[in-house]
Amino acid sequence: MALTASENTGQSWSSGITFMLAAVGAAVGLGNIWKFPYVAGVSGGGAFVIIYIGCVIFVAIPVLIAELLIGRCGGGSPPVAMHSVAKRSGRTGLWSVVGWMGLIVGYLIATYYSVIAGWTLAYILKAANGFGGATVTDVAQQFDELLASPGTLIIWHTVFISLALFIVGRGLRRGIEGAVKILMPALFLMLLVMIVYAAVAGNFKAGLEFMLSVDFSKITGRVVLAAIGQAFFSISVAMGLMMVYGAYVPKNVSLTRSAMIIAGTDTLIALLAGFMIFPIVFANGLDPAEGPGLIFKTLPAAFIGMPGGSVFGALFFVLLAFAAVTSIIAILEPIISHAEGRWQMQRRTAVVVFGFLAWLIGLATIFSFNIWKDVTPLGMFEVFSGKTVFDLIDYFTANVMMPVGAILIALFVGWRMKPELIDSELSFSSTLLFAAWRWALRVVVPVAILAILISGLR
Repeated sequence: MALTASENTGQSWSSGITFMLAAVGAAVGLGNIWKFPYVAGVSGGGAFVIIYIGCVIFVAIPVLIAELLIGRCGGGSPPVAMHSVAKRSGRTGLWSVVGWMGLIVGYLIATYYSVIAGWTLAYILKAANGFGGATVTDVAQQFDELLASPGTLIIWHTVFISLALFIVGRGLRRGIEGAVKILMPALFLMLLVMIVYAAVAGNFKAGLEFMLSVDFSKITGRVVLAAIGQAFFSISVAMGLMMVYGAYVPKNVSLTRSAMIIAGTDTLIALLAGFMIFPIVFANGLDPAEGPGLIFKTLPAAFIGMPGGSVFGALFFVLLAFAAVTSIIAILEPIISHAEGRWQMQRRTAVVVFGFLAWLIGLATIFSFNIWKDVTPLGMFEVFSGKTVFDLIDYFTANVMMPVGAILIALFVGWRMKPELIDSELSFSSTLLFAAWRWALRVVVPVAILAILISGLR
């Protein structure tokens, strides 16, 4: 029999509500508030949004249910859970490789996620200070100056990852649960306050039109692929974290209902982020298709010219930081859980060891923006031309390992997992919904994600 979560690490969520708070916090991060608005901006606004919602329903949710299922059924870290479920289904234990992929992907993402999240901490102070009275042009220059300073980036990277490790080190209930019970309600409240501010001080009508009006001529193959990728990565599947969070879920909590709530809330926050950001952008005559610089270059330029800009600018970056914290503690949990349950390490020892290593690897990301910006280790290959160390880590995790891992999870649950194990853990309201979910895993998800993989390898 497989280990239960309590037998493996002695931990479980105190209730279904705290699990969903934590899982929503894991899914909601910089991908929702930073990436979603700028991807929507460059992909046609409402045309992108409608395709994105469809991708959440037909691609992300089926994989999310599968990950939670494996986690609770296997009762351990991703490698342990995959091995356990595979053996109980009469399959080879080599399926544990899928768990290892998720664990490694999440860990590598944590190393650079902490660096990017550190930018939000730096910008809380910058915004509160009114960006030092800088002009619109100078504000954009401040971000370039931040990236050019390895010392400053190291300080904020260290502060952020230390905060995350402190929370994870306190364990599931005292650390992660305690944090999400405070951070998630605060995040929702700040988001609503910022939307009200955007409605009063920004051009809310233009923002709504951009987000909700659908021009079908803008729905191209590129937009569809962008929507699939954003839906897939925003909900944090194939990173190991939903599998290990699933291992802590009490048996009386419905995984299918939880997955719907997690995905629905994650999507709602992404949409609300758009309603918060685009009215400010349009009110200041800025370009919604600015791209990745939308948050750290374009919006700060808007805040300095708006009433109460320093207060609400600082609040906006606090919101970003809160979202980043709830995500990174989930990203770090799989490897800490594995070290604690499989390698018999004390949790605090595991946090120190793997936390320091993550911090150290994060330096490669920091240096990629300045002293190593011309270093391209795989530049001899055309597909990797011009890619820094950070670009390569991001490329292999997002464009290769996560899509492959998600395809394997879908194929395993859809075709190889014993039906009796699925029936024992999942509850669908009808046999039709169950059949649709399984068909999605067997056909729709692999084909859709394979399209992302092929596109990313070009």
